[in-house]
Amino acid sequence: MPDAKITGHAPVLLVKDVRTAAQYYGDKLGFRAQEFFGAPVNFAILRRDGLTLMLGQAEDDAPIVPNWQRSHGLWNVYFWVDDVDAIYAEFQASGAVIDYTLGIKPYGVKEFGVQDVDGYDIAFGQIL
Repeated sequence: MPDAKITGHAPVLLVKDVRTAAQYYGDKLGFRAQEFFGAPVNFAILRRDGLTLMLGQAEDDAPIVPNWQRSHGLWNVYFWVDDVDAIYAEFQASGAVIDYTLGIKPYGVKEFGVQDVDGYDIAFGQIL
């Protein structure tokens, strides 16, 4: 068994506008710890509850294609949570765009999804 351990991860999403996307993640999903890089800004690191999500500026006008548009029901990011009902209520109250409502899935998870400003589906699930 190796001694070295992976100690974290950070999904990276390409977005049309880093600041606009970061504002949505902060205001609607609670990713309030934010760092911005570049002049003009072209990258951001967002944090919530010890987890990291990164946003990178798409460098051309090519369309952003979320996974669900290529493979039905497939998310771009999936977060495991300890109280999915509370997170769901929080996001409803903040005005997040809920793209599929809270429900129990056949794979033993209670989950829901939100859609961000670039159309990405971000899921939140709790193992039952």
